[in-house]
Amino acid sequence: MTTSALPSALPQRARRFGAAKLRRRSAPYLFVLPFLVIFAAFSVYPLIFTARLSFTNWRGAGAAEWVGWGNYAYLLASEAFWNSLGNSALLWLLIVPVQLVLGVVVAVLLNSAKLRLRGLYRVAFIVPFVTPLVAVAQIWVVLFDQQYGAVNALLGAFGIPDIGWLTTSAWAKPTLALLFLWKTTGFIVIILLSGLQSIDQSMYEAAELDGASRLRQLWSITVPLLRRTIMFAVVLQTLAVFQMFAEPFVVTQGGPYNSTTTAGYYLYNHITRGDLGTGAANSFLLVILVMVLSLFFVRMLRAKD
Repeated sequence: MTTSALPSALPQRARRFGAAKLRRRSAPYLFVLPFLVIFAAFSVYPLIFTARLSFTNWRGAGAAEWVGWGNYAYLLASEAFWNSLGNSALLWLLIVPVQLVLGVVVAVLLNSAKLRLRGLYRVAFIVPFVTPLVAVAQIWVVLFDQQYGAVNALLGAFGIPDIGWLTTSAWAKPTLALLFLWKTTGFIVIILLSGLQSIDQSMYEAAELDGASRLRQLWSITVPLLRRTIMFAVVLQTLAVFQMFAEPFVVTQGGPYNSTTTAGYYLYNHITRGDLGTGAANSFLLVILVMVLSLFFVRMLRAKD
């Protein structure tokens, strides 16, 4: 190459270097671009559309009539709306505290090095969670049928009269709560088990040397060190309980006397009636409620820290 050719080659090399640098800088954005497009199309746009829809009266066809805060005012003054929140709150009380206690106990047992076939037990606990919910709910309907159910047949063998598990307001909520516990406790056990495995075993060895019993170790070491994991499980299950829909839809259809009409099921009723504007407002009120509850639990965690 001659000396006169060098100046003309320099701009070409600079352009190639600039293009390679641009490719390196843009590569991360190109990799995340498909996710951003999908997220915008299926999350951001529906959220914005629902927010606008909540201020209108729309039946799914024709022009939407702007009603401002009318849908929110209607829901906040509706006894049925507050009853649905009350039903969800009662189910939360029946489910989450019991599930956390069971989850911690079972996770501690499954984490024991002395337990044989630990892998098999762990799989057994997660099987209900991965089983289709509709199939489990149908089994629940058969098991707890007042006349032909296996549960009443078993109780009848001990002289206990038939109980209307799904037909009386007193028993419908506990029956739904039992279904939810059976379905999701294995998932909570796996979450708590992952938290247990991050605890340094030397702390338990030191406690044993100090003469601490197993129960004392559980209360003074395991539970405090699992606090963040437990709070995470509480937030997850709070979301799940207040969104509960399939269980009452299949098992009780919201009855008897709307005693199992949860917040999620009440939202569904607006959609089936074609009252999409009120349904959108209902969904946003649920989002606000769940956000407030989640922030409350997070603040509790920070206060203890």
